[in-house]
Amino acid sequence: MRVPKALTIAGSDSGGGAGIQADLKTFSAFRVFGMSVLTAVTAQNSVGVSGVHDLPPEFVGRQLDAVLDDFGADAVKLGMLSTAGIIHAVARRLAEHRQARIVLDPVMISKSGDPLLQPQARAALVEAMLPLADVVTPNLHEASVLADIPVVTEADMQEAARRIHARGPRHVLVKGGHLKDSATDLLWDGRAFTRFPGPRVESNNTHGTGCTLSAAIAAGLAHGRPLADAVREAKAYVTAAIREGFQAGHGVGVLRHFVASW
Repeated sequence: MRVPKALTIAGSDSGGGAGIQADLKTFSAFRVFGMSVLTAVTAQNSVGVSGVHDLPPEFVGRQLDAVLDDFGADAVKLGMLSTAGIIHAVARRLAEHRQARIVLDPVMISKSGDPLLQPQARAALVEAMLPLADVVTPNLHEASVLADIPVVTEADMQEAARRIHARGPRHVLVKGGHLKDSATDLLWDGRAFTRFPGPRVESNNTHGTGCTLSAAIAAGLAHGRPLADAVREAKAYVTAAIREGFQAGHGVGVLRHFVASW
């Protein structure tokens, strides 16, 4: 029996709701064998991030080589990359391994507002990582930074998607979870937009939503699904996981990653 394999390259969330931990839970929920490359270790919980320890770029690269040399990967999800050195090390290894089906979640700040990408690393993310991505999945704030325009409305999302696409990724999915009147996501392939409308779920249980969505898309791609189908299924999964989420700590609640089974 062949089992699809997906690799997450991201930071560790000691609270278990986001980062590597959320990605591996999501892969399992989609019946995908999950592998991981850690870029940073964080001291965090549902209230905030109290510390970040970035791993040396050379060791991040060594992890990546170890995984891809043996297992390979049907899809890769990129999350917290922290520093310019880590970004360049990961980009170089992914290119050397000719890795396909790369989903880039341009993580910049945590749900609690703590920075997870050093300011000087933003240029490296744009120059080295965007051109490798099959799809990049910014939220409104991240789209605003990457496109260098304010992104508040659906029209802004369209313009931001066009600008980000011009920087190299094959597809751009601008997430509308922070829109005032809807939760519509927009996928741009350079020719046409695909809208993914969704109900707004009023909930405090949203820690790890971005990580989980991008991991779910990667899982769909690992199964061989077309990108639009993978996005549609991922969005439905995250919506259900938010709706059935719960309070694990004293701050932001978490998703129920295994929503279909418990």
